[in-house]
Amino acid sequence: MAKRYKVAVIGCGIGKSHIVEGYQPHADKFDLVALCDLDEKRLNAVADEFSVPRRTLSSDEIMAMEDVDIVDICTPPATHTRLILQALAAGKNVVCEKPLTGSLAEVDEVMAAEEKSSGVLMPIFQYRYGEGVQQVRRIVESGLAGKAYVATAETFWNRGADYYDNPWRGRWATELGGVMMTHAIHLHDMLTYLMGPVSRVFARTTTRVNAIEVEDCVSASLLMQSGAVVSATATLGAQEEESRLHLAFENVTFESNHSPYSPGDGPWRIVPANEEVGKKIDALLSEMPAVGRRFNGQMEAFYQALETGEKPPVTSADAHRSLELLAAVYHSNDTNSDVALPIGQGHPKYVTWRP
Repeated sequence: MAKRYKVAVIGCGIGKSHIVEGYQPHADKFDLVALCDLDEKRLNAVADEFSVPRRTLSSDEIMAMEDVDIVDICTPPATHTRLILQALAAGKNVVCEKPLTGSLAEVDEVMAAEEKSSGVLMPIFQYRYGEGVQQVRRIVESGLAGKAYVATAETFWNRGADYYDNPWRGRWATELGGVMMTHAIHLHDMLTYLMGPVSRVFARTTTRVNAIEVEDCVSASLLMQSGAVVSATATLGAQEEESRLHLAFENVTFESNHSPYSPGDGPWRIVPANEEVGKKIDALLSEMPAVGRRFNGQMEAFYQALETGEKPPVTSADAHRSLELLAAVYHSNDTNSDVALPIGQGHPKYVTWRP
């Protein structure tokens, strides 16, 4: 029989979504055995709802559970690095919510620890999962799309004072960033997932919507390594919430659905250059298996990777790329300059991008 991996979730906020969307639909693959949260009332409510036998206020207790195969970290951003390093040192497989760490230096530290650990690490980027985005990924990888020309990435969300009535949100020390970090990071990962790495960045960030420390509006111009050019815009002051990718390639134009929290879902608009290209795309997609959406799809892909020994479907290198873009945006805004990637040791934003 295939192995059921024993899972412990630390953090019952977004962690509950991991359970509902990711672990419960795959109960033949994952066994949720323990929960941890500092809020005892929330901890007990979630544990009771899902009949989780072990519950604790201490992450140290989770790490010490010898039978736990996977530690899923869903805590506030500033705590991620410590918990990842602790879990990898204990030989656990690790799932961690975004952002993976609080700096590029910390990502490199985590990647070095992963090399030495018997466990593997999978960052969460659930927006990659859904029929729409996976179909486009397949078309691009097949070569049918041709050369990438331009794209727009729009994260138009709404967050008000009630959202920031929270001890860690809206603060550099604990949230580590604003709309770029906590919200647009998903769509920007989807962008690079489909169009490849970023080469240069010019950006402006500002705080116009809420009385917070971090940015809540961003406009950035990206030059991709392929030569394509991209406009990326994000705000937390939109009156109608949307997430949208619009990608123009040589042979096909793609447009995502506009759902703010599941833009990877189908259908996407796929507009081929001509009938011949359209027929080739139809034939290619007719062979595709069904794809789970959001956490469902990512956890299923993680299970397959664990079983086969292949690298996780999202890697620490993917998280590094995501945070490197973030650091470049902040540096461009701070210096009013065009920023070249990669950002390595010695760069002003390598150790921290925070003021």
